[in-house]
Amino acid sequence: MAEKKTLTRKQVRLRRKRRRRRILFVLEILILLLLVAGLFVFSKMGKMNFAELNFEDLGFNTGVSENKTLKGYTTIALVGLDNREGSLKQGNSDTMIIANINNDTQKVKLMSVYRDTYLRVGTDSEGNGIYNKANSAYNRGGPEQMITMMNTNMDLAIQDFVTVDFNAVAKAAELLGGVDMQLSEEEIEHLNNYCVETSKVTGMDYEPLEKVAGTHHLNGVQTVAYARIRYTAGDDFRRAARQRDVIYKLVEKAKTCGIGTLNKIIDKVFPDIYTSLTKTEIISMAMSMLSYEIEAQAGYPFDHRWGANVEAAIGIDCICPVTLESNAVKVHEFFFPEEEYVPSEELKAYSQRIIDKSGYDDSSRLETSEDGDLESYRQATGIQ
Repeated sequence: MAEKKTLTRKQVRLRRKRRRRRILFVLEILILLLLVAGLFVFSKMGKMNFAELNFEDLGFNTGVSENKTLKGYTTIALVGLDNREGSLKQGNSDTMIIANINNDTQKVKLMSVYRDTYLRVGTDSEGNGIYNKANSAYNRGGPEQMITMMNTNMDLAIQDFVTVDFNAVAKAAELLGGVDMQLSEEEIEHLNNYCVETSKVTGMDYEPLEKVAGTHHLNGVQTVAYARIRYTAGDDFRRAARQRDVIYKLVEKAKTCGIGTLNKIIDKVFPDIYTSLTKTEIISMAMSMLSYEIEAQAGYPFDHRWGANVEAAIGIDCICPVTLESNAVKVHEFFFPEEEYVPSEELKAYSQRIIDKSGYDDSSRLETSEDGDLESYRQATGIQ
């Protein structure tokens, strides 16, 4: 057995110095690659549609925009328009997801806002509140009105948005190689039906899926069609969960894509994106993408009623938060667990307005299933 060689102090110092040099060299290469990637993406951003939001046009309840806890997070409204005319500045926002990023941990939470939720969506010429389905806010006043709707009904301080349409999602999914989804026979039937229109809107091809339950690989058109399904158990609640699942899988795939795929995505998808984020903010988020982790998902309102009785009371077929105030408490518990949240006076007033209109107060929360909502809600969310 060979004797172990003893190093002199000088030799040890030299080895340590060389090791430090190698580590520094590797770090320098990584930094250089990040800078090159950043400059590459920056050079492509002329293709994107940028919006300049006026802070004064956004609505905030009293004290919310100064909340120190909320400033530790980046909160962005993600919007999907069901718009056949190609405009990203107006239309019904049939997909609304609030993405909340913890700036310290890089953990991400996603919360869908159900499109038919009865909320305060704006004001009339005399300053009186207008209450309607949540998805009408974007069509009423663009992204500013939609952000205001989210902020004032939940005591949030959202200041940015990203809007896409069918084309952006279909192209991104296609370029990332599609996604695998576990489908029931019922979902496959509806997916194939939705594919017909989605293919016409996007100009992209697809093959109908065989009606066999199990895991299926979906291309771009099929991925969008899957995210549009709402005629199964769980209705729109389940559809919102499908949309969050699609986002999760696309994000995970994007983390591993090569520079060639990234280039194609930028060239083909960026023109179908409308956002208030600046180029610098997008570059910063892109460089942090590998460290982002989607840790939790939810749907809003957490507690609600819907069905014939709600429609008779309110006058439209909608989802009634029960109550707006108690749901705001759950929103803050979900996004900001360390916060000692107290609902604003404005939100309390909006909540009482909905109670007066619907007749549903906190005692009405998921007590019966006479409207059919309890079972659908359980199927959609897993809550028992």
